[in-house]
Amino acid sequence: MDFNLDETQQELKKLAAEVLARDGDVGRLWEAGLMTVCVPEDAGGAGLGPVEMAVVLREVGARAAPVPALPTLVSTLTLARYGTPDQQRRFNETPLSIALREPGRALADPPSTVARRSADGWVLTGRKVSVPHPGAAVLVTADSGLFLVEAPPMTPEFTSTGEPAATLVLDDTPAEQVAGPEAVAGARQLFMAAVAAQAGGVLAGALELTTAYIRTRKQFGRALAEFQAVTMQIADVYIAGRALDVAMWSAAWRLAEGLPAEQDLGLAAYHVSEAYKALFTCQHLHGGLGLDVTYPLHRSFAQAKHLSHLLGGADAQLDLIGALL
Repeated sequence: MDFNLDETQQELKKLAAEVLARDGDVGRLWEAGLMTVCVPEDAGGAGLGPVEMAVVLREVGARAAPVPALPTLVSTLTLARYGTPDQQRRFNETPLSIALREPGRALADPPSTVARRSADGWVLTGRKVSVPHPGAAVLVTADSGLFLVEAPPMTPEFTSTGEPAATLVLDDTPAEQVAGPEAVAGARQLFMAAVAAQAGGVLAGALELTTAYIRTRKQFGRALAEFQAVTMQIADVYIAGRALDVAMWSAAWRLAEGLPAEQDLGLAAYHVSEAYKALFTCQHLHGGLGLDVTYPLHRSFAQAKHLSHLLGGADAQLDLIGALL
């Protein structure tokens, strides 16, 4: 694959960076069309795919912006791939989220949420956790496929970033079917790619912030960057970022091309956890400033922790990689 962004992707990256640099207001993201880049053109969007989704989310991560771009882009791209034209049009400008994780189960496990037919269509029974930025409707994976639940019953959850999240308790809750079981794995893969993309941006932003700090912060009359131990530590952060980026871009490209992407996604998901560990190094190199909750690095650290949690942590990814091999 070619790791260079094409002209459209470069323009999208520039637009996302400009909008997020101003104030990171979610309304401006909608106005700029960044939240609808994955909505099909016939439904009012740009009709772009996984790589473009990753481009936007990497910019969101680089600024640790607390906006619902991740669930919105994953949900609209999932609908673009598996939903009907009517569903795509109805939810093209609706804040959507996606519910994949279940208590006590790995993300890659088949969902235990049960879908059954009712007199009026479908109903779902089960529990979903860590639903990010729950909106007016949520895409839910179940044993029989992928479903839309409007105004779902939700219990708020605490997150490390302070961003909204929820547990969904479904008890014969009415739902609208989007697609059959074949869409469950596809939705999960898009979600993993999205989390990896945003995590890559988080680490890139933290690396830039830390690099600038150690160049100017002096100790014993010398800049921190002049100490060999410091340069080795910041090099480790750089390597962690590169490893994540290579796996993430490869996975996004393979998803866009319709190629098998499980191994690349498993590797990218593992490096999301490694990126979280690299944030400890960034904090350490900042000294006491790294613990200041008003300093930008704190937002990056919190978001890296949250993103790692969404995928289940390093051990879960090693189990997945082992099963694939």
